Amino acid sequence: MTKKTGQPATTSHLLCIQGGIVIDPGHVNGRADVLIQDGNILEVGFPLTNPLWQDSSVTILEANGWIVAPGLVDLHCHLREPGFEYKETISTGATSAVAGGFTTICCMPNTQPVNDNAAITKFMLAQGQAAGKARVFPIGAITKKSEGEELADIGELVDAGCVAISDDGRPVMNSLVMRRALEYAKAFGIPVVDHCEDLHLTDGGCMNEGMVSTELGMPGIPDASEEVMVARNLALADLTGVHVHLAHLSTARSVELVRHAKGQGLPVSAEVCPHHFSITEEAVRCYNSNAKMNPPLRTDDDVQALKQGLVDGTIDAIATDHAPHALQEKQLEFDAAPFGIVGFETALPLTLRLVHEGVLSLEQALDKLTRSPARLFHLPVGSLQPGSHADIVVFDPHEEWVVDPTKFLSKSQNTPFGGWTVKGKVKMTLVDGRIVYDAR
Repeated sequence: MTKKTGQPATTSHLLCIQGGIVIDPGHVNGRADVLIQDGNILEVGFPLTNPLWQDSSVTILEANGWIVAPGLVDLHCHLREPGFEYKETISTGATSAVAGGFTTICCMPNTQPVNDNAAITKFMLAQGQAAGKARVFPIGAITKKSEGEELADIGELVDAGCVAISDDGRPVMNSLVMRRALEYAKAFGIPVVDHCEDLHLTDGGCMNEGMVSTELGMPGIPDASEEVMVARNLALADLTGVHVHLAHLSTARSVELVRHAKGQGLPVSAEVCPHHFSITEEAVRCYNSNAKMNPPLRTDDDVQALKQGLVDGTIDAIATDHAPHALQEKQLEFDAAPFGIVGFETALPLTLRLVHEGVLSLEQALDKLTRSPARLFHLPVGSLQPGSHADIVVFDPHEEWVVDPTKFLSKSQNTPFGGWTVKGKVKMTLVDGRIVYDAR
């Protein structure tokens, strides 16, 4: 099996990030310096005690009282390469990721061709390494061509470097196929990720089914289209005993179903996206296609339930579902425009809104973006403990800035948050002790 490294360390000198507030969830929360050697964490503390700290060759990076945390980990993004390079490439996606503080990103297989074989997986890994930005971990397809009928060679995908399997973008509608996928995944110790949507219930819908869709005369997507599949997947997790990870939950009932399943000890985890806990269906009243996503934006009651799910641990991780599209595609009529928004460069400040609102502590919020997602997919990142990769984000949690999509480092600009004033600015991102983004 391929060792999960993402990209090799290249640093060969001593580096110290000095004068920051270190938040390494579960380990450190307070003033500390971070000493790095050869791309790995050597010591975190104040004062530093390792004798190498006295070495005259140490390079000092001043953190100026900013937050120093493990690099953010995204379990769910779309990098579009191969096949849709006009939307995004692995290089531009990874560059956008580090600008948002993400040092590890897991990319979905809905490329062209679909990542259902070792050759595509190895291509993605090579492109990620060549980019030299964030670590890129591919997620392989559950079924061949993601058509939901015949299982892909899961063992081949894992051996090539896939960290999970999913047909994201399309659900696995056939429950028997999903059961077999779980049973095969068990042998390799990887999670199975599902996009929870009953396509028969969705049936051409383009936004949340409710008062707003009725007023706009748009076909709606009912809550039940997600909840039916959440319930199905929980039943299969119970049947097989295999870890099911539920992507981008959006409804209150979905949260309740997962909460109950966890109470019963089922091997299930779940993620939520910043857009689903930040805005509601009201954002599409002007037929704004940059607020069109799948699952769709829901109601304020759903938003509150998602926040509570983060607070009580029902929802394990925050993921971006970064889904870039070309401008001309999003300029189509609302019902014809594709689903999805970019998310790397706004995820941290949107998450910090939960901190400023008192929903989560800063350590809790960072846990959902670092340690917890890394644990779910068994990734060797998400920590600043000695010996760990020196993957680090340094950010000012209080700096205000206006979201300007034209300044995104992604190839695409499809976001509903343009013009928003947000708090929380990434100052520096390091991967293996190398500065890969610097906005100081």
